[in-house]
Amino acid sequence: MTSNPYTRPPKLRLLGLATWFEGGLILIAYALGWMLSIDPLSHLKFKPMSFIWGILATTPLYALFAASYCFPKGGMKDIKQFLVDKLGPFISEYGWGALLYLSILAGVSEEILFRGFLQPWLERDWGWLGGLVFSNMIFALVHWVTPLYALLAGLTGAYLGLALDFGGERNLLTPIVIHALYDFSAFLAVARTYRLQQGA
Repeated sequence: MTSNPYTRPPKLRLLGLATWFEGGLILIAYALGWMLSIDPLSHLKFKPMSFIWGILATTPLYALFAASYCFPKGGMKDIKQFLVDKLGPFISEYGWGALLYLSILAGVSEEILFRGFLQPWLERDWGWLGGLVFSNMIFALVHWVTPLYALLAGLTGAYLGLALDFGGERNLLTPIVIHALYDFSAFLAVARTYRLQQGA
């Protein structure tokens, strides 16, 4: 007897929806890659140094996030409140384990699509710089919340695109690690802020 997904607890239902959505991005990457003869995982290598590069390269990105989140000015105030209002009610219900799962899920799926497929594909006709720029213009557009948020997403995507070649060898593992750790830290901050606001 199969269970009806709509009868599952809301927490499990949201995790399930996130899994299906992010998993769908991987399927899109593979479908497009199959049509255009690009293997999205051709540059994924499980090397310890690439993992370490990912951890180290997350530090400046997190420092910028923490500064803008703790001391928001101008449009950053609107972005922070948007995240707390829209994302906070959902992620505040989860413990760190579930948030880590969501972060890894987003990091893996989005990097496979954008840095595993899209950037190498655009590099074919536009070269390395063109692939970096145009893939992250698309990355910015799909993360559009406000113009400033889209700009920040595009710059973050460019950083992840550069991280693809950190250490002198192209490895998708590095931007995956950065993306997942960055999302995890952001989820924790937004969930904590929402809980504090609700408590107040």
